[in-house]
Amino acid sequence: MLSNSDIADLTALRRDLHRHPEVSGHEAQTARRILTALDAQAPDDILTDLGGHGIAAIYQGTDPGPTVLFRAELDALPIQELSESPHRSAYPGTGHLCGHDGHMTILMGLARLLSRQRPARGRVVLLFQPAEETGAGAQAVIADPQFDTVSPDFAFSLHNMPGLPLGHVGLAEGPVNCASRGLLARLTGKTAHASEPENGTSPMAALCTLMPALTALGHGTTQDADFALVTVTHANLGAAAFGIAPGEATIMATLRTLTDDRMDALCSTALDLLHHTATQHGLTADHGFQDIFLHSENHPEATAHIRKALDALGMSHDGSGLPMRASEDFGRFCHSAKAAMLFLGAGADHAALHNPDYDFPDDLIPIGTRIFARIARDLLG
Repeated sequence: MLSNSDIADLTALRRDLHRHPEVSGHEAQTARRILTALDAQAPDDILTDLGGHGIAAIYQGTDPGPTVLFRAELDALPIQELSESPHRSAYPGTGHLCGHDGHMTILMGLARLLSRQRPARGRVVLLFQPAEETGAGAQAVIADPQFDTVSPDFAFSLHNMPGLPLGHVGLAEGPVNCASRGLLARLTGKTAHASEPENGTSPMAALCTLMPALTALGHGTTQDADFALVTVTHANLGAAAFGIAPGEATIMATLRTLTDDRMDALCSTALDLLHHTATQHGLTADHGFQDIFLHSENHPEATAHIRKALDALGMSHDGSGLPMRASEDFGRFCHSAKAAMLFLGAGADHAALHNPDYDFPDDLIPIGTRIFARIARDLLG
């Protein structure tokens, strides 16, 4: 169990991480803070620069056994924090407004417990993953040759969840987070003088057609196997000038489905719509995909281990709210390990994730640590 002194130290660490957020792919200082904190917890091995700035701390048991990985995220968001808190972000336009500072701290709490008592068998790997928010980090970590030495049998993660009562856990087998990807489409026609728009080919009408047409591709809820959602997130038409009739436009949309297979079909439909609309209006179209997230699916055996730990700790849990629409980079680990994620209630009235006034509840630090420690103990002794 964490002592009061442990909890005070971990709370100070969490607030220090909160004050110094770094966005995806730029987590160098955050990684250094984690390495400094890990030094006192004496892991048996540390891997650095995993898939970028990732870190894996390894605690080795005496006897052979499975490798159990617990993951947290290093990165923050490019959002301005609105807070009067003494530990508010020191970096304008960047904030830990998703709780990754708290998730890292929970893993550091687990490191404290493991430093005092190694697992009886197997290994525990504490992974601090970069670039979760862009969907690029897990893939980069898994592709890193260093990760071949980790090769987990089980992988676990948690995410704090505003809207759930504090300390209550959302847990279910099967899909728990949707697949998503960002579509960036460009429409190209021909510019003209604003006094002679007939001499150009404007993408205005095509853009106006595409925005509602893309949105209309969505249907159902996450309880439906063929759930789809398309959200137009940005659009731009021509230059910001009065003398030019536009000749180009861009549109950004997030495509979301319950499963990866359904995503392939939605992408195909969206691209057919894009190119058909462009042709109708005498335009050319090109596109690219960014921020690609696979769906996250909780393995039955891994989910059972979480449920067993929660029951042993007397913690309430159910599957309400799952699967959720939001995406999670943890889905990549589900393809190579028996993996599962739990959702730890941050409070029924707590500010929502990605909101400028969000802050991770420090009361979750010992709770999350206790859950992970129990899972490790049950699996490895």
